[in-house]
Amino acid sequence: MQFKAVLGNANHPEYGVVSLPFPIPKEQYDSDFEMLEALEIGDALERDCRVEEITHGWPVLKRLEKIAVNIDELDYLAKRLDSFDVGEADQFQGMAVKLGIFDMTDLINLTFFCQQATVITDFSDLDRVGRDHLMNLNGGSMPASELDKADGRAVALDLILHEEGTVTPYGVVYDNGMKLEPLYDGRYLPGYYYDHCVLGVAMTHKDEPECSENITWLYLPMTQTQIERAMLRAGIDTYDDMHLRFDGSEMPNEVDVVLDFEQESLGSLNELCRTIAKLDSSDLPKLAAAVTMAKPEYAMQVQHLAEQLDLFDFAPGAHSAADYGRYMIMESGHFEYDENLAGYYDYAKYGQERMEHEYGEFTDRGYISYHGTLSLDELMFGSQGERMDHIMGGMGGMG
Repeated sequence: MQFKAVLGNANHPEYGVVSLPFPIPKEQYDSDFEMLEALEIGDALERDCRVEEITHGWPVLKRLEKIAVNIDELDYLAKRLDSFDVGEADQFQGMAVKLGIFDMTDLINLTFFCQQATVITDFSDLDRVGRDHLMNLNGGSMPASELDKADGRAVALDLILHEEGTVTPYGVVYDNGMKLEPLYDGRYLPGYYYDHCVLGVAMTHKDEPECSENITWLYLPMTQTQIERAMLRAGIDTYDDMHLRFDGSEMPNEVDVVLDFEQESLGSLNELCRTIAKLDSSDLPKLAAAVTMAKPEYAMQVQHLAEQLDLFDFAPGAHSAADYGRYMIMESGHFEYDENLAGYYDYAKYGQERMEHEYGEFTDRGYISYHGTLSLDELMFGSQGERMDHIMGGMGGMG
């Protein structure tokens, strides 16, 4: 948690207030918005939440008190600040004071540019001050060889004696020519991977040109409330009005190549990501092999495979009968392996015998075998209702 905000309805103070942590925890997202709705605030676009108080950190944000804010902007700002170290916190707060920023749009933009400034909070170590200043002038990084050669004390003295600093509660601020660019335009929040997500998706209105910068970013899986609010910010009324573009994935490549973003529904993608998010990272190679074996054609089928991985046996890295036999005897846990008898095991024979009595195949990931009672096609299609959802292009699974 970066801070807490006590929020109310300026038009109806008698409704009371709610105190929310920011960033809003995923598991609290829907319930928090239910509380806001009870106060008739929390619009996806309007700044309709009056900030009564900011507590638990970031003193500079107290300048938002008694001001109306948009809840999604406030949450995004908190996510940006959550990544800051102590130095960046000083840069953000110092520059906010120097520039006299009170507007939420400018505060969000400042998180992307404040790192260019130098803020001196301790003058006792001028060598460190100078080196930090050089790093700021060079985008936060410099070759170690160049930094080692630098006379940090001389750099610091040159800055202090020849540049005009601004004294703030957060240190003496030198802007180094920083310009506050409108990266955030007040509607389309810049892409920012804050939490772990399975799939990043760029959502635009279908009428927008391919190169449009009016992008609303989705980080799947998301709750229904999050998706609906994202659509409202994007000006998208129905699922038919959206265009989706893949932006980043933590799914195996074998899954990625199955997904056709021109055909997949957002609901199917979200449910797939929700299922994959529940898997252990060690299950992902097994899923990749199952996908190679079963050859699904769209997200819903991959989802059903992921839900039924226990029906598959997987020998990672096995590319021959001997590899498979060795894995089963030594690593699968089905046998008590005795290393003293290693020379007597016929791995190839055992592997071959198993393969002759099961449905399996070798993949780039290893050997995968299926032991379910349904055919793979039946397993992947799931219920008849889901089959019809896909055929009709519906949004099944958006709940």
